Amino acid sequence: MARVPFIGRLSVREHVWLVLGFLFLAVEGLLSLIILCLPKPVINWFYKRSRYIFNNYIVRQPKTHTEERAASDRVLRAMDFQELCDIYGYTPEEHVVLTKDGYLLGLHRLPSRAGKQKTSPGTSTGKPVVYLHHGLLMNSEIWICLTDAERCLPFRLVEAGYDVWLGNNRGNKYSKKSIHYNPNSTKFWDFSIDDFAWHDIPDSIQYILDTTKAAKVNYIGFSQGTAQAFAALSIHPQLNERISVFIALAPAMSPAGLSQPIVDALMKTNPTLLFLFFGRKSIFSSAIMWQAILYPPIFASVIDQCLILLFNWRSANISWYQKICAYAHLYSFASTKAVVHWFQIMRNASFLMYDDDTTSMSPVARTSVRTYKPARFPTKNIVTPIVLMYGDQDSLVDIHVMVDQLPKHTVVRRLEGYEHLDILWGKDVDKDVIPHVLDTLKAYQPTKNGKSHINGLMDDSASVVSDY
Repeated sequence: MARVPFIGRLSVREHVWLVLGFLFLAVEGLLSLIILCLPKPVINWFYKRSRYIFNNYIVRQPKTHTEERAASDRVLRAMDFQELCDIYGYTPEEHVVLTKDGYLLGLHRLPSRAGKQKTSPGTSTGKPVVYLHHGLLMNSEIWICLTDAERCLPFRLVEAGYDVWLGNNRGNKYSKKSIHYNPNSTKFWDFSIDDFAWHDIPDSIQYILDTTKAAKVNYIGFSQGTAQAFAALSIHPQLNERISVFIALAPAMSPAGLSQPIVDALMKTNPTLLFLFFGRKSIFSSAIMWQAILYPPIFASVIDQCLILLFNWRSANISWYQKICAYAHLYSFASTKAVVHWFQIMRNASFLMYDDDTTSMSPVARTSVRTYKPARFPTKNIVTPIVLMYGDQDSLVDIHVMVDQLPKHTVVRRLEGYEHLDILWGKDVDKDVIPHVLDTLKAYQPTKNGKSHINGLMDDSASVVSDY
């Protein structure tokens, strides 16, 4: 196919998609501007008409499962973490961490069982501590926006006797502040996975240890929340001494790519194209506006189609009402640079630090011998016990490639028939996922001499055979 000497190695076909992408963003931006100028009664009228058309002509809403529908409506209407906890009778604490580079991160804590409230907030409970961290374009709400408490991992952990903490990345809904930069500036959004690993994860964990007086925490990550832990543990040897076990749900390290071949090829050819599409601040910022004006089932349908297009996730294990309420809490602000970083990782098929030298991506700079290569996160150096739980239908997980980049003591558990988001919101996570998490936490609890139990045996550097 003929090549066009513009933007590196893009083909004519890829240039067409690039132009179409710019046109789509221009139209979307124009629509956003028009909608912002419309009076609220007009917007409400369009909202009601879209609801009527959707319910009567596009999708016939099922009349069964009324309890789940009522629960979904409550979760959908909840505005924040506090209101989500109120639904099920939990009283959270809010904490703020100042990172070493000046970002203020919101932490949420669940110290007490349902219906109870800790009399002295911000102090030790004497319980073992669990820290949960969300994925890309998410915040801490994704852990608790479920239609019943039995399928909610944080609530089950609290009821099992754990002091539960939930973290947030810089820039998202609960961490959009810095002592150095304004969120409207490009400098505020100049961060990638490197910054999460150097600062957000270790600083949050240290704050939790200081507050709880615990010797160690248990870390549970989802998706990018696992990548941040892989990165942080690989570059902070001392952090390994502060984590009893790292449970990686839907782990992410070096995904093969997207299911949509054109988009995948376009972004891998030159990941920095994302800066041309979305700028150097927050990515997909208009999603908040569309979510606010679209009838929730329509918004859920749009998200479903996007997940199918990009990742081939059909989400058959997640009920319709769960999707409606969970997708409303799915998106949160993230930097374009963090997404560019992921495409750099996919392009190189290796878990690398962010590549600031964009000339290394140009075909002109390529020779028979590579003169430059971004630093790789040394994940084989991780000492903390690692337990991977992945869905065998998850297009973002190549478990063999991942295990090759991790230490030999890594344990793997395959979840049959599960995709990426199923591990959070699937209809059977209370049977297929949560029991394994609870069993793993029990198995790796430190003893008085500071060592951990693995399958009932004492472990210094045990190697466990993986089954995947």
